[in-house]
Amino acid sequence: MSDFTSNFWSIYVAGITVVGILACLLLLIFTAKKKVVSASDNTTGHVWDEDLTEMNNPLPRWWMWLFVITIVFGLGYLAAYPGLGAFSGKLGWSQKGEYEAEVQKTNEQWAPQYARFGSMSIEQMAGDKSAMAIGDRLFMNNCAQCHGSDARGSKGFPNLADGDWLHGGAPDQIYKTIHDGRMGVMAPMAAAVGGSDDVRNLAHYVLSLSGSPNDSIKAALGKPKFAACAACHGMDGKGNQALGAPNLTDDVWLHGYGEDAIVAMITKGKMNEMPAQKDKLTEDQVKVLAAYVWGLSNKSAAQ
Repeated sequence: MSDFTSNFWSIYVAGITVVGILACLLLLIFTAKKKVVSASDNTTGHVWDEDLTEMNNPLPRWWMWLFVITIVFGLGYLAAYPGLGAFSGKLGWSQKGEYEAEVQKTNEQWAPQYARFGSMSIEQMAGDKSAMAIGDRLFMNNCAQCHGSDARGSKGFPNLADGDWLHGGAPDQIYKTIHDGRMGVMAPMAAAVGGSDDVRNLAHYVLSLSGSPNDSIKAALGKPKFAACAACHGMDGKGNQALGAPNLTDDVWLHGYGEDAIVAMITKGKMNEMPAQKDKLTEDQVKVLAAYVWGLSNKSAAQ
């Protein structure tokens, strides 16, 4: 309910819940007191399939009391646990609290296992089989959804095994990326470049930087327009890791390859986010995970 600026929905949910329970209780009382007129043989007069007769017997008392007990239990449950809008319940229980308690318990159980890595550098952990086995599990549980189980990524998700890094591939840089997350922004540049023809000429110049197939005439026309991009990518197009600006000369295309893909990027821009893991993983887990990721592109050094 904290997502709303008004407590209307909290009151609405609480009201609907209480009214529903009271309505069930009133229905029970009403049906218990209401006398249905029946025939002398204690039937309602309804007959189906020639010989199936509906009797007019009252509900069993055990069923009635079970219904009452259910209502009382429901009211007690709503008093103790969340269920009435924003009311948190007298016991203060929440799914978030339960989750955090389980995470803390698990982290405490694993703390001795991580303690042995405390004095090791990320490079040293990358050569430790035990650390890498843990790192592999951490990667599968937290990173593989975006970067793939083989860490080679896909369109929009960087390949972590090829040595090409947007924000730097040094151990401390990888640690910071995992710990704090990253936000990458490519602003729409079409207005700064010129018309649609200028954008396409610039796309061919960008292709030429990596030796990719391009129209040399269009590339020559697009070269002066690259000045609008140089603030981030540099005049030589080699990028800037401090900004997360990609190297345009290495033939690695995160968001698609070819003229149309580059034109779309220049025209529409792009925003990418690597979520911070510091609230999800412990410091030790981030360090082991950073060692695992660093080892993917530095296999020889990690031996």
